[in-house]
Amino acid sequence: MAKVLVIGGQGTIGQAVAAKLKEHGLHVVTAGRTHGDYLFDMTDPASIATLFAQIGELDHVVVTAGETHYAALPELKPEDNLKSVNSKLLGQINTVLIGQHRLNATGSFTLVSGVLKDRPIARGASSSMVNGAIDAFVRAAAYELPRGIRLNSVSPTVLTESAEKYADYFKGFDPVPADKVANAFVRSVLGIETGQTYTVYG
Repeated sequence: MAKVLVIGGQGTIGQAVAAKLKEHGLHVVTAGRTHGDYLFDMTDPASIATLFAQIGELDHVVVTAGETHYAALPELKPEDNLKSVNSKLLGQINTVLIGQHRLNATGSFTLVSGVLKDRPIARGASSSMVNGAIDAFVRAAAYELPRGIRLNSVSPTVLTESAEKYADYFKGFDPVPADKVANAFVRSVLGIETGQTYTVYG
C-alpha cells in the first residue's frame, strides 16, 4: 500500500484530499503546525528534515498548507512580505528539496499555489507573488528530480466552504467546493504527469 503524507491534512482542502486518497487505497498520514499525526514547522528546514526522518518510508507528499500576508501595497512592509515567502513559498520548496532524498522511486510531490497568480485582487500582491513562484518552481524543478519522482501543483480559487469568510477579498469570484479541488490533487498523486499546474477556478 502506497504511503502519502498530507501536510495541512486537518485543513479544509487537506481533509478532502486525505479522504479521497484513502478511498483509492492509500495509507494517509498527516502533519501540521498544530494538528496532525506529526507536528512540525514548515518554515524551519530542520523541522522538515526531522519530519521525514520520523515518518520513514514514504511514496507521496501533498502540501495543502502555507500562509500569505494580505495588505494594500502602500502598507506592505518587507517583513510582512517575508512571512509569505518563508511560509507558503520556501516552506513548500524546502519540503521538496529535503524530501526528494526520502521519497521512494516514482513517488510524487504536489504543492499548492492559488488563483491570485492569474487573477489579482486588492491587497493580494504578496500572495500573487508567492503563488506564481511556486508554479514556476514546479515547471523547472520537475525536470531534475531523481528516480522518476514527479512534481506538480494545484492552483485553486476561493473555496465554497470559506467563501463567506473571504467575501470582502474575492468579490465576483465563483467559489469551488473543496471536494472538486481534492480531485486535482488525486490526479497529481495517482497520474503520470509532472511539471504541471492543475487550475481549479470554477
